[in-house]
Amino acid sequence: MKEQHLFYAPEIATTHALNGDDAAHALRVLRMKEGDELWATDGRGTFYEGTALPGGSGKHPECFVDIRHTTTWQRPWRSDIHLAVAPTKNIDRIEWMMEKATEVGLDAFHLLCCANSERRVVKTERLEKIVVSAMKQSHKALKPSIGELTDFRKFIAQPFEGDKFIAHCYCQSDIGDGEKAFLFDVVRPDVPTLVLIGPEGDFSIDEVKAAEAAGFRSISLGESRLRTETAALTAVVHTYLRKTWEPNSAANR
Repeated sequence: MKEQHLFYAPEIATTHALNGDDAAHALRVLRMKEGDELWATDGRGTFYEGTALPGGSGKHPECFVDIRHTTTWQRPWRSDIHLAVAPTKNIDRIEWMMEKATEVGLDAFHLLCCANSERRVVKTERLEKIVVSAMKQSHKALKPSIGELTDFRKFIAQPFEGDKFIAHCYCQSDIGDGEKAFLFDVVRPDVPTLVLIGPEGDFSIDEVKAAEAAGFRSISLGESRLRTETAALTAVVHTYLRKTWEPNSAANR
């Protein structure tokens, strides 16, 4: 079966054209010609099917699209998934996590600057390219948004309509009363979910207490002590599975 390439063209509905990099890939790498079938997404939930209409020449080729059909993509998860994570000192690890999390499925990444953060500057342009590539690779029509690096306390003060969780390695007795619940057990499929993941040195106790005071619930991701990027991906997988789980379906028996 011939591989089907998905192109990203955020303004395709009005321009009927691919962007520069995608146009170059279509014409120079795939050598698409007039009339070749083409499949694109605007990254906001719509697929566009049509045929290629090459135009221009030289250093900046153009590839227009004769749109024949549009399809609204139905995401598999039932409500929003938001991940807020403190970027690691080695940015490659966060790039890897964002690629894999996008392939799994979520709505938004938020970047946190915490008391123990070793990285306090992030270039989101490269992260955007990684997320777009992962969206196309996994044949999704929704590109997760990426927020700018934000101070932890400023972030937790922002409104969020849904369930809010914070993952950390402290015993709950160090923070307050009660036990940390396992994330999968407390995610509500039909309610938006936001999970906070800390830096290499974890959140500070004061940050955890501040988050709980702001309405976040402390949760566990299991018995293992996880690296930041592993914890972040685990949180996305647990949340995604809970929001796509159909306990009475034949596939899940």
